[in-house]
Amino acid sequence: MGTVLLLATEASGEGGFGLNFDILETNLINLIVVIGLLFYFGRGFLGNILSERRSGIEEAIKEAETRQKDAAAALAEQQQKLTQAQAEAERIRSAAEENAKKAKEAILAQAAQEVERMKATAGQELEAERERAIAQLRSAVVSMALEKVEGQLKTSLNENAQHQLIDRSIALLGG
Repeated sequence: MGTVLLLATEASGEGGFGLNFDILETNLINLIVVIGLLFYFGRGFLGNILSERRSGIEEAIKEAETRQKDAAAALAEQQQKLTQAQAEAERIRSAAEENAKKAKEAILAQAAQEVERMKATAGQELEAERERAIAQLRSAVVSMALEKVEGQLKTSLNENAQHQLIDRSIALLGG
């Protein structure tokens, strides 16, 4: 510190940097008076500004706490709604699975009934075709038998045998 004072006094002699310790010359009294007046009159003004600032900060903190509580309540409510929506979605999904299972069973049962009906229809059609084929065969056999009998009758019946056959048939009809 002594070195600084020594340098300051040497520099002041040369017209450079230096410290002036004369109180009246440095306006130290004026500076103290101005600072005192600012402190005396500015204390209330500065105190008011600081108290207003403090109350504003306290109010902002209270508002932030209120908003935080409101947000927490809204979050809890939304989480509850989400839980309810998930439960509802699960219920809908299980109901849809159950409906799909029932529809599948109904379709399978209907398909089985349709297969049985088709089998029965096919059996009936097959039986009808068989009956038709048998009837055609019988008709063909009867036609062939009649042709053969007519052919044999023409060759084996003479006129006398034909008269006897006609007379016997008339007697059977009349009698």
